[in-house]
Amino acid sequence: MNTRQVKIADFDPRYRDAFKTLNVEWLDALFEVEPIDDKVLSNPQAIITNGGAILYAVRGEDVIGCCALKSQGEGVFELTKMAVTAAVQGLGIGRLLGQATVDRYHELGGNKLYLETHDSLVPAIRLYESLGFEHAERPFNSPYVRSNVYMVYKTAE
Repeated sequence: MNTRQVKIADFDPRYRDAFKTLNVEWLDALFEVEPIDDKVLSNPQAIITNGGAILYAVRGEDVIGCCALKSQGEGVFELTKMAVTAAVQGLGIGRLLGQATVDRYHELGGNKLYLETHDSLVPAIRLYESLGFEHAERPFNSPYVRSNVYMVYKTAE
C-alpha cells in the first residue's frame, strides 16, 4: 500500500464508530480498555465540542487509522487515541496521522501538546520522538492505569 492512497479526513459522523473500533482493537490486544478509554471512545463528538479534533486516515471507503487532539483548555492539548488497524501498521499511516495532528495543534494556536503512552510501545515512542516529542516528567496523576511514559511536544524556539 502506498501512503498516497490515504487521505487524512476530519471528524465525520459516519466515521464515529471507527474511532472506538480502531482503539479497542489495539487496547484489547495489548492492555485492556480502561474506564477513561470507554468514556472518550463512546462520545468522540465531545472532543470536537470541547475545541479539539479527531483526524482519520481513510483509504477508499475504509477508515484505517485515527488520532485525536483533545483540548484541556487554555491552549493545552493532548495527542490521544492514535490507532492504526493491524493490517496496515508499519506502512507510515501513523506518521501521516501524527504529523497531521501536530499540524492541527499549530492551526488551533496551541501552546502545549503532550501525550501519554506505555514504554512497551517502542515503535510508537520512536514515532513520537521523530515528530518532536520529548520525554518529560508527568506534572499530574494520569487517568490511565497503563500510562508510564509522558512526552511533550517541543516547538521550534
